[in-house]
Amino acid sequence: MTRPRPEIPGPGQESVWDYPRPPRIERVAAPVTIRLGSQLIVDTRDVVRVLETSHPPVYYLPIADFAPGALVDADGSSFCEFKGTARYLDVRGGGEVRSASGWNYPHPSPGYELLRDRVAVYAQQMDECTVDGEVVTPQPGGFYGGWVTRAVVGPFKGVPGSYGW
Repeated sequence: MTRPRPEIPGPGQESVWDYPRPPRIERVAAPVTIRLGSQLIVDTRDVVRVLETSHPPVYYLPIADFAPGALVDADGSSFCEFKGTARYLDVRGGGEVRSASGWNYPHPSPGYELLRDRVAVYAQQMDECTVDGEVVTPQPGGFYGGWVTRAVVGPFKGVPGSYGW
């Protein structure tokens, strides 16, 4: 399979094809909010993102910043060769429940310790997720958890035909 042709970033944009592998983790100087069931379940400025080749950023937020009862342990886990073993969380808000729509790394691999006590969520499962006031678009595909904003260009892993990227 050939590598896709990356879009050319405009002013103030990043290409996901310039992101590294293994992924890089970095702090973000922007507020992030999530709404579910018309309830604001998190509003925080304590944000980190993980950047990996071909993927829009995945945003990780402190578990402690979520509304009480918004995160509940769920069945299942997965393994990332870089970050370690993830556990899944149900996300609750405003009377709604989204099963296994959040995940975190309770014991992240070396180099990813900043992810401990943080959670990421699938934007497509929430009513609304924002970064710096901009409503995000979920990364294509059902498995990936990246958030697309005007600041990133693709093409993004998860579109049809991207399995081998």
